[in-house]
Amino acid sequence: MAIDQVHDLQQVYRKILHSMSRPGTISSLADNAKKVDFDLSCFHATFLSAMTFLDAEVTFHILSSTQQSLIDKISAYTSSKYAPINEADFIIVLQEDTEESIQHAFLECKNGTLIDPQHSSIWIMESSTLSNSGELTLTGPGIHHEARLHTSLSPLLWQARNERTKEYPLGIDLIFTDENAQVVCIPRTTTVEITEVS
Repeated sequence: MAIDQVHDLQQVYRKILHSMSRPGTISSLADNAKKVDFDLSCFHATFLSAMTFLDAEVTFHILSSTQQSLIDKISAYTSSKYAPINEADFIIVLQEDTEESIQHAFLECKNGTLIDPQHSSIWIMESSTLSNSGELTLTGPGIHHEARLHTSLSPLLWQARNERTKEYPLGIDLIFTDENAQVVCIPRTTTVEITEVS
């Protein structure tokens, strides 16, 4: 069964938008992911997210240097063009990417300007697992009191993200996906604190 590029992607869009407006809330794309009927070198939820947000008006970058076939597939399905990290509107981080490469990308990516804060990058990042119990405490707009979250992103990388969002309205927005076709969003307005896990 193939993806319905209208019906399915509208569903994916609504679910991701729900998670973006309620940071830390995990949404499931499992029903839609079952319809992805070809082999991919990324999570199905990652590809669905890319199909939902990318089009001919925006550009994207994949950190891994070994993913030409995935670049070609995303370009073919979305008409989006591949661009260097410092120009890309969307940045896709796969599970295979190293901490060093991700940290470098945080420094190089578009972060907006005070005049045009919307000219920043949105990240689609793979995490081995996502859960609402973990080392992160989230506060800010859309969160009642606080939320808890676990991702596979290291404390060092969360610190790098926090550096990029400390001068609001500048900042980057993160969409996390996992192998169970779950998504969770951390917009630039969310404060992320790392707590020690005993």
